[in-house]
Amino acid sequence: MTTVLGSKVILAENVTMVTEFLLLGFSSLGEIQLALFVVFLFLYLAILSGNVTIISVIHLDKSLHTPMYFFLGILSTSETFYTFVILPKMLVNLLSVARIISFTCCALQMFFFLGFAITNCLLLGLMGYDRYAAICHPLHYPILMSWQVCGKLAAACAIGGFLASLTVVNLVFSLPFCSANKVNHYFCDISPVIRLACTNTDVNEFLIFICGVLVLVVPFLFICVSYLCILRTILKIPSAEGRRKAFSTCASHLTVVIVHYGCASFIYLRPTANYVSNKDRLVTVTYTIVTPLLNPVVYSLRNKDVQLAIRKVLGKKGSLKLN
Repeated sequence: MTTVLGSKVILAENVTMVTEFLLLGFSSLGEIQLALFVVFLFLYLAILSGNVTIISVIHLDKSLHTPMYFFLGILSTSETFYTFVILPKMLVNLLSVARIISFTCCALQMFFFLGFAITNCLLLGLMGYDRYAAICHPLHYPILMSWQVCGKLAAACAIGGFLASLTVVNLVFSLPFCSANKVNHYFCDISPVIRLACTNTDVNEFLIFICGVLVLVVPFLFICVSYLCILRTILKIPSAEGRRKAFSTCASHLTVVIVHYGCASFIYLRPTANYVSNKDRLVTVTYTIVTPLLNPVVYSLRNKDVQLAIRKVLGKKGSLKLN
């Protein structure tokens, strides 16, 4: 075996094995990259401040110590880490000529990105169940969604998300990667990386597709069934005000679900051969940047409880400064 230090390959038995990848990202856009850096940096700071605000308000305001806001706080925490895995590296690459990422770091980036992304999918499904239990079974709600149950369900989402991620990453990086090392994306996502493998990937892609169905379609169908039951219950409420109030608790969640599952399904529930770089990068930007930003914006603008809690927390800080 011959090892070449500082090179991207290791020569073994006349086969060059990749040891690092080149993230092409937005390199084709030339000078526009500087403008993109400014825009994405602003959005990243907005995501961080928005999610930290949601987490802090839920922690500080006792009126939000309910299962719905408990799951929202965990979702905001997960989305904060989810963006941290992708955006800092992307911002550095926008200002850098050498957009290199090592083989190991690429695998780790994919593992944590998918782990938090799948956890988010499962959490959104869990939040749908929470709304179903609250509206359709209000008398049994304290038992169905006790703090002990909530903690176990949240832990199951995280464990399930990272186990699924580990499975997918193993299916991708167990493949041999030869001379091709240019990832036509701004991070190590499944399709752009697996396309570089120098062997037939049909079996691995099929297994990854099955994983995608389990973590995207199954929770989404669960949410759909939950909301059909919720809708049936809401329609039985005699007063229009009662119906409006019941549905308003679901509107924010539904908005985030549609954007999150819509974009993720478009990217992951299809063969790798159908990957179209420019179009897919635009959709990927939506679920890696817009969706994490959408979560705090939607919940703070549409949710009166969160709005009131933010005012209370800010009011307390203002009175402390005056004192």
